[in-house]
Amino acid sequence: MRPATATATAVTTLIGVGAAAVAVGRYASDLALKVPSERPLPGDPRLTVHATTPDRITLTRSLASLRPGTYGMEAPGLHAVLGPVLAHAPHTADTVVRRLERVELGTPGPGARVRLTPALHRGTPTTALGLVHEDVEIPGELGPLPAWLVPAPRSVWVIALHGLGATREHPLNLVPFYHRRQIPVLVPTYRGDEGAPPVPGGLTHLGDSEWRDVDAALRFAVRRGAAKIVLHGWGTGASMALRAAAESGVRDRIAGLVLDSPVLDWEATFRALAAARHVPGPLVPFAVRAAMARTGPHGDRLRAASVPGALRAPVLLFHGPEDTIAPWEPSVDLAAHHPGTIGLRTVRDAPHAAMWNPDPSRYEESLRRFLTPLL
Repeated sequence: MRPATATATAVTTLIGVGAAAVAVGRYASDLALKVPSERPLPGDPRLTVHATTPDRITLTRSLASLRPGTYGMEAPGLHAVLGPVLAHAPHTADTVVRRLERVELGTPGPGARVRLTPALHRGTPTTALGLVHEDVEIPGELGPLPAWLVPAPRSVWVIALHGLGATREHPLNLVPFYHRRQIPVLVPTYRGDEGAPPVPGGLTHLGDSEWRDVDAALRFAVRRGAAKIVLHGWGTGASMALRAAAESGVRDRIAGLVLDSPVLDWEATFRALAAARHVPGPLVPFAVRAAMARTGPHGDRLRAASVPGALRAPVLLFHGPEDTIAPWEPSVDLAAHHPGTIGLRTVRDAPHAAMWNPDPSRYEESLRRFLTPLL
């Protein structure tokens, strides 16, 4: 009986260890993937406001506060827009002074803890930009998806797709650019967003299931008269655009893709989210396996959507090496494998999904050149 008893004990121990590993993996994957759309991405540093004047703000000196360009600044009950660094303004060794463009909500007083965000605007296209818009509902797989439609005369539409950790306010940065060119813009929500159906299980799939809501938006646009459609996505929104271009039943209507910081390596992005959420390193492999089991084999489907031959429409790709959420290298490889289809614009000194912010004029000029033959 002794060998049998020893074997039974070992099996029981292994089952216990296996169950514990599964439980640990699920817990760790929850930390990484339960990221509500209104919650900032992990790793975005908090900064302290040291002083303000009507047109200047002094912040803690860091790589984030020294980034070139224009950014939103937010905290609970606060939203402002910051312009470039004022290098010659008086400051201490541990602070930086930026231009304060405007304060839209609250008061950024000394001591406030804030973070910078790519999104400059709060509200709707009407309240934030003064542009007439229509509140519409897109029939989605899981239920109605609220969306903004900014009408314009052209029959070529843009569908603007926000990414992880953002809301549909982020694409408002580019809505004025499109509106000046008389291009209708549809800005949808998707599963998990406020007002949209919840994600089954409460976990983001990093675009792997959410892309079907992009397919619903495409069909809505076609029903409303869009002859051709350009998908403009940020982060996971860019990944959704790639999947839709490969798999949507109306993909023949897609005239072009604009991809900003696309998530092309699902596991690398998951590991980055896990690390930023302080998942202990030894638990990350368990978390990866648990996440794959719960949300599907993302990598294979995303690779299939981006292999040569799968992309039928021209692509403008913005990405940079400072992106810590979606690695830049897969974008370089993707462009190298599609030299006649994908144009890569490398943007330095910019965080994830913020390729427009360092130099809006340069970004928009690249976008104008890309769009001109499609209109």
